[in-house]
Amino acid sequence: MGKTLFKRIKGSQSFRQRLLLATLSLKPIIIDEIRANDMIPGLRLHERSLLGLLETVFDDSSIKTNDTGTRVEYTPGTVMGGKNFVHDCALTRSISYYLEPLLVLGLFGKKPLSIRLKGITNDPRDPSVDTIRSTTLNMLKRFGVPAEGLELKILARGVAPYGGGEVLLTVPNVQTLNAVQWLEEGMVKKIRGVTFSARVSTDFEHSMRFTARGIFNNLLPDVHISQDHRAGPLAGKSPGYGISLVAETTSGCYISADTTVSCGRRDETGELDVEKQERKPPQDTGVEIASLLLQEIEKGGVVDSTHQGLLFTLCALCQRDVSKVRVGTLSPNGVVTLRNLKEFLGAKFVIRPDPLTGTVILTCVGSGLPNLARKMS
Repeated sequence: MGKTLFKRIKGSQSFRQRLLLATLSLKPIIIDEIRANDMIPGLRLHERSLLGLLETVFDDSSIKTNDTGTRVEYTPGTVMGGKNFVHDCALTRSISYYLEPLLVLGLFGKKPLSIRLKGITNDPRDPSVDTIRSTTLNMLKRFGVPAEGLELKILARGVAPYGGGEVLLTVPNVQTLNAVQWLEEGMVKKIRGVTFSARVSTDFEHSMRFTARGIFNNLLPDVHISQDHRAGPLAGKSPGYGISLVAETTSGCYISADTTVSCGRRDETGELDVEKQERKPPQDTGVEIASLLLQEIEKGGVVDSTHQGLLFTLCALCQRDVSKVRVGTLSPNGVVTLRNLKEFLGAKFVIRPDPLTGTVILTCVGSGLPNLARKMS
């Protein structure tokens, strides 16, 4: 056998995305100097957990780390897919941190993927599992992902710091993704949302719903925000509450915003963050997230700023055809994603500002990535 040629990268930036793109492009990578100069160097708990998850769903992959965790040597394997997988996520990030790469990797598996993830379902740092279910899954369908077999069930809620939540993700396979011409934002026709509360009174949910609906009812008539109160084992191990909102437009776009309030959370090293244990009043939370959704709508584009990175990734993975999409102001994550896509997949985007709308139109030719793991029928 010939010697493996590794792509060498330094630093902890885009750790999750680099692993994802290395897997899809079948490029072995070595990541050096991971937080080498930090007080606590090396991989964080959620990054180690992510590596463990990749080993669970892959076949013939190789992951090696040094003693300090400042170096990772990763050789991608085959995404097998399959059923009955279970993974306990680290409590320093929410389950959504793991869901986002799984949604893409699962599409290119040998078999449909079904996996239970346990940990924190709702956290202000990552999109909530509600947003993944209401917005992210609908975005995947735009690219030809079949609705049958694409599902996220929230079995139990869990907030920081102790989690206790659980979700069931199922992802179908595709042979390739379809290119898209996605430029029409449309007009907002309805607002949907869900509030949740776990180990606290339902009064928190009522306050959030009342204040959020008070803002939206002045703008359009079709507003519905449901409740999801959890108690007992289904409420996880920590008290908290939150709200997830999504605006659906006449052209089938979904623009989302969400937040969660909990009594405390762990920082990236796993230590409990005592200084951030104060709770925001539910009325303020409802107003804040409703205002944030209106800001996302005002920016324009077919997705919100949180989903820009995933949108660009899907465009780059499409069949060898032209995709053209419209977004609002490029987010920092969107910019970093464009650079990583060029580095790993050779995907180049033509970026053209639209001064009339204040939006940006991006055009690229897909890399034509096929599902090599799936047998041709």
